Amino acid sequence: MVKIIIERRCKPNKEAELESLLVELRTNAVQQRGYVSGETLRSVDDPSLWLVLSTWLHVDLWKTWEASPERQEITRKLEPLLVAPEKASSFSFIWEASTWPI
Repeated sequence: MVKIIIERRCKPNKEAELESLLVELRTNAVQQRGYVSGETLRSVDDPSLWLVLSTWLHVDLWKTWEASPERQEITRKLEPLLVAPEKASSFSFIWEASTWPI
């Protein structure tokens, strides 16, 4: 499994629009093969900073969704709301719960 962390910085007064599009992205991501879970976070210290964390069965399944026309269309709508392009990072798990000592 992999964890995907996407960082976005929202322009002032565009938060409601950003949130709506992030909900749309999540709604579509949930239907994708390999999607496990996700959450959206907004920084308490810096309200312009938003993080989306999602878990996927395999990095290739994430990349398929990332490159899909459906996701790209929503991402194009997000871009004018951001101060910089989104930054996505992929992380592999060091251990799985099944290997953790009891």
